[in-house]
Amino acid sequence: QMYNLGAEGLPYELIINSNPSIAYLMKQNPAYLQILIMAHCVGHSDFFKNNRMFKNTRPESVTTRFRNARKRIQEYSENTNIGLDRVETLLDVLHSVRFQTERYGRPRLSKKEIRENVVNMINQDPSKRKDFSLDKKLLQPDYDFLGFLIDYGEHFEDWEKDIIGIVRDESHYFIPQIKTKIINEGWASFWHYKLMHELDLPQKYHLPFLKTHNLVVRPHMGSINPYHIGFYLFNKIEREMGLEECFLIRETHDDESAIRCYLDMEDFRELNLFSYSAKKKDITVDEVSDVDGWKLVRNDFLKNVGANGIPHIYVSDISPNGTLILQHDHDGRDLELDYAEIVVDNISQLWPNNVKFYTVVEDELWEI
Repeated sequence: QMYNLGAEGLPYELIINSNPSIAYLMKQNPAYLQILIMAHCVGHSDFFKNNRMFKNTRPESVTTRFRNARKRIQEYSENTNIGLDRVETLLDVLHSVRFQTERYGRPRLSKKEIRENVVNMINQDPSKRKDFSLDKKLLQPDYDFLGFLIDYGEHFEDWEKDIIGIVRDESHYFIPQIKTKIINEGWASFWHYKLMHELDLPQKYHLPFLKTHNLVVRPHMGSINPYHIGFYLFNKIEREMGLEECFLIRETHDDESAIRCYLDMEDFRELNLFSYSAKKKDITVDEVSDVDGWKLVRNDFLKNVGANGIPHIYVSDISPNGTLILQHDHDGRDLELDYAEIVVDNISQLWPNNVKFYTVVEDELWEI
């Protein structure tokens, strides 16, 4: 609506990582913009197909899976024994932990496989026998919380497990997009720029295209524009290392690895990146991209790239009385406790027994 009213200045496009890819274009867009968006979507579609982060998203069935999921959720909502309120409450709770699942594409092991691995480990190193009890409910920490709920949540009804699986499947679809936002948008912008020039468009199309393109890839004041960083990265690599290296990045990297491998001090200075912190009501610049500070700026930047901005929670143990013990995988950044307490309250609705959650606050162990 805002876009149709002219309140949003940038082109709006929606593309689905399916096979074949599906793109939606606004009817109201002028012709030059439709051509630009189609060229942009060619870049996205190529990235979805070839980047290794997307290999487990099952694009050939994604539209069917999500359509079926919608139908099942609607059926649960209309079922008089379940009802809309219970479905909505479960979805709200799950969405607060929706990305607490496998982020690296590793297959989930069954309880039997985990037990076999632990037994083999003990047999190979009998000294570890004293550290393990095969009678424990959880034999090793579980970093896939949503998968854990499905496997260990014996209290859930079938429809609840189904909805947890739907949210988990959806998260596995979106995590690769979160992890590649910069290079995905950069690749699409890199190719729409090339294609729009190679099409040899009339001036009435080409000039407004250039204006729109510059708006898309310009730096943003006070925030990171992924289009700007990604477009800069691929242009730099083509100029310095050739187009084949660009294809290699598109195939093998995510945002974090691409930035770590290909952007140096000169690039951080060119991009005018710096680190800052909020102290009381003031914003303080902590580091700038000079000889001494650029690596610190890069490390701070990488902490907020891709999925690194999402805290990681894992299941540490299940106590003999059924208490669920969760831990925050602390990386030096403390959680915002107001949010953390709400999330723990939500998790308590998913687990009938007590829930204990441990994090670190100002270098001290903290329990919620």
